[in-house]
Amino acid sequence: MKTREEDLPSKSQLQGSQLRNRVVFGLGIGISVGGIVLTGGWVFVVALAAAVFTGAREYFELVRSRGITAGMTPPPRYVSRVCSVICALMPLFVMYRGHIDVSVTSAAFVLATALLLQRGSPRFAQLSSAIFGLFYCGYLPSFWVKLRCSLAAPALNTKIGATWPILLGGQAHWTVGLVVTLITISSVIAADTFAFLGGKAFGRTPLTSVSPKKTWEGTIIGFCGCIITSVVLSKIFSWPIPLSSAIGLGVLNFLGSVFGDLTESMIKRDAGVKDSGTLIPGHGGVLDRADSYLFTGALAYNFVKTFLPVYGV
Repeated sequence: MKTREEDLPSKSQLQGSQLRNRVVFGLGIGISVGGIVLTGGWVFVVALAAAVFTGAREYFELVRSRGITAGMTPPPRYVSRVCSVICALMPLFVMYRGHIDVSVTSAAFVLATALLLQRGSPRFAQLSSAIFGLFYCGYLPSFWVKLRCSLAAPALNTKIGATWPILLGGQAHWTVGLVVTLITISSVIAADTFAFLGGKAFGRTPLTSVSPKKTWEGTIIGFCGCIITSVVLSKIFSWPIPLSSAIGLGVLNFLGSVFGDLTESMIKRDAGVKDSGTLIPGHGGVLDRADSYLFTGALAYNFVKTFLPVYGV
């Protein structure tokens, strides 16, 4: 007869199962996101709003965790739920109105009013954590709507656009917004992948105490992978034309990726948890997958608008 120890899965079997889940769900997420980005429009915005709502719920659960509440008073649950809904509405508001400043200001006012009128003694920690949640989970992701949907000038030099089927929008479908979104997402994926592989192979020097597994060696390799990906894709899409612009975009994508990752790591470290959630098997929560993208959308959009006045042509 088998003993209880023989019935239990071995460590290698568990690791193999986790790796399988990570690969399968990672490919599924990648294909789905690619299709949503290519489709654009309200499909892109609604999918982003759903991810934002889930990520916001994860953030406010982290804020309520024992590790963080030991040093501060978290917002009431009804405020957390309202904030999650407001965050999800921000991308929709940006798509409909074209800007976000009014929605953020109004949301902050409503939030502050709700906290001040609650029973008991309102605490500044409640207000600061809730306002940061609006910024982190709602305001920053909304820049992806501006990046993908508002940069509607056609990328005329992109050869893929010239052969794109008319039924799928033809050349007009390949806008600057679509091209820069694809380059930005691909650069972030490259940065994460090269940093992970480089750290595994050559990592010796810790990068920061916030995330002990990250190393300077892996970070430098991730930086190189991000820049190379940005430059190669700029040549494939024939946008942006100047090499310096492609490198500049790659640098910003890398910085946004690293500091987005470290910001979430800091929150999870204070909360005393490994993952922000359990929604995605093998990956954790939505924030665990999206942390590297939170700052990059805003950085990429402002880079194009500020430094590429003719959209990189």
